[in-house]
Amino acid sequence: MSNDAAARSTTTGGEPSRAGKASAATTAFREARDFLVAHREDYEKAYAGFAWPELSEFNWALDWFDAIAADPANARRYALWIVEEDGSQTRWTYPEMSRRSNQVANWLRANGVRRGDRLILMLGNQGELWETILAAIKLGAVIIPASTLLGPADLVDRVERGNARHVVIRSADAAKFADIEGDYTRIVVGEPVPGWQSFSDAYTQDESFTPEGPTSAADPLLLYFTSGTTAQPKLVQHTQVSYPVGHLSTMYWIGLEPGDVHLNISSPGWAKHAWSNVFAPWNAEATVFLYNYTRFDAEALMAQMDRCGITSFCAPPTVWRMLIQADLTALRVPPRKVVGAGEPLNPEVIEQVRTAWGVTIRDGFGQTETSVQIANTPGQPVKPGSMGRAVPGFTVALVDPASGERAGEGEICLDLAHRPAGLMVGYADDEERTAAAFADGYYHTGDVGSIDEQGYITYVGRTDDVFKASDYRISPFELESVLLEHEAVAEAAVVPAPDPIRLAVPKAYVVLTAGHAPDAGTAESILAFCRRHLAPYKRVRRIEFAELPKTISGKIRRVELRGRGDAGGDESRIAGEFREEDFPGLKG
Repeated sequence: MSNDAAARSTTTGGEPSRAGKASAATTAFREARDFLVAHREDYEKAYAGFAWPELSEFNWALDWFDAIAADPANARRYALWIVEEDGSQTRWTYPEMSRRSNQVANWLRANGVRRGDRLILMLGNQGELWETILAAIKLGAVIIPASTLLGPADLVDRVERGNARHVVIRSADAAKFADIEGDYTRIVVGEPVPGWQSFSDAYTQDESFTPEGPTSAADPLLLYFTSGTTAQPKLVQHTQVSYPVGHLSTMYWIGLEPGDVHLNISSPGWAKHAWSNVFAPWNAEATVFLYNYTRFDAEALMAQMDRCGITSFCAPPTVWRMLIQADLTALRVPPRKVVGAGEPLNPEVIEQVRTAWGVTIRDGFGQTETSVQIANTPGQPVKPGSMGRAVPGFTVALVDPASGERAGEGEICLDLAHRPAGLMVGYADDEERTAAAFADGYYHTGDVGSIDEQGYITYVGRTDDVFKASDYRISPFELESVLLEHEAVAEAAVVPAPDPIRLAVPKAYVVLTAGHAPDAGTAESILAFCRRHLAPYKRVRRIEFAELPKTISGKIRRVELRGRGDAGGDESRIAGEFREEDFPGLKG
């Protein structure tokens, strides 16, 4: 099929989306997108002049993706590029992805998928994942993203609480659903499985697609189960606008523009994957690049980045910490746009990358409930330790939890008088949690920060992670940043340990870099380092060498570390724990 034929075959509400003139929704979205691209290094102009497009009807897959796929400028541009560990690769152009997703949409419709149906999508980084995302959006189905690491108990929750009508999974995961009851369509990608529909049959369908009607901008699109670090996962609900359009802010933060080749290291099923492996790069008309591996290998990753010409790169702190333990200079042509998200990056990591690559990692802050809210944006000064300023389209306020008034340090909130497009509608089937999150005219993130006179915000911690020691407020992140400057520390998590005198003292759980033993000598060295670099009331006074418990999305479960039962006295000392008082050389 020619590119012109492809353009004519995809329709929105019965009218050609790009064949004749662009739809009003396409035009409004493009104008907002182009404004941010044009001012991607001029924060003041972008923040002052940006306005979210006003959309009553919008279907991102039809009104945007298919529109840019029909643009001759994208006829040979790759939308998706996946490289496997053995060096094999597959690439799909924008027109190819548009046509293949039309086939999948037609086939899913033939198998009973209808507007508003909830569909669990549990695939790895494979082409069928992106085809199904686009197809589901075209149909108006609601996607429930799921990690392939989930077990049967998690999946029961998603089927039951998610009211799933359909599941699309890898053949290898079919056994996980063997005992999960329910009236849902079972679809597998890969080898055939008895009793399941085979996804490969989709490619027998017509390459053109006609939707049943226009899509309301307020219709649901995504239902995310949060990672559940402290409680049962919440169901975060997003609309046809809040993620597709909301991630214009994420595109702006990264600095993406047409022609970029963007690598984001994130697992499917989690919000960050949708942020930077779907919406932000395709909003920018960039290429989504993936490198699949079974075990992280920094040298192999950098070799592929060199070979494939990666221009922008995003990774979570865990990956950045592993990267700096390798020879970063092995990457001959570093990407010019590098960002970190998931948890704040420590200054030591940022400095090592700057020294080796000549670029500065720019932090961004957001949640499953939102797109990027706060970030260090391209072309702007980066203040050490700060995660930047409110991005265009977001009005951020720090609110004192006690008084409810704005303050120099407080909970990071979004002012609902200027509600951003990139904000969830609420928690599905949970009015109480939704009301609490949107209380008093603000959306409450549950994170604490401080702000300076230039509007730069520094992350302090989760409201339930910040603790008191000797009546001083302690930010775990600040102490962890210092710990990471020690050559022996690869990762660290700080939590309060009960103390009979100080109420609590900071305790660090530490993962060591290669070549360092988890012994008294290493502990003394780290504790002495903390004494030299931290105020007395902030000092880390206990250390335990241990692997850090994490959610399957990679976030440290500090709540689990706090609950390990250290009562504070000598009689309760945990085997392998080292304390300041163990070392006579550490006085005071």
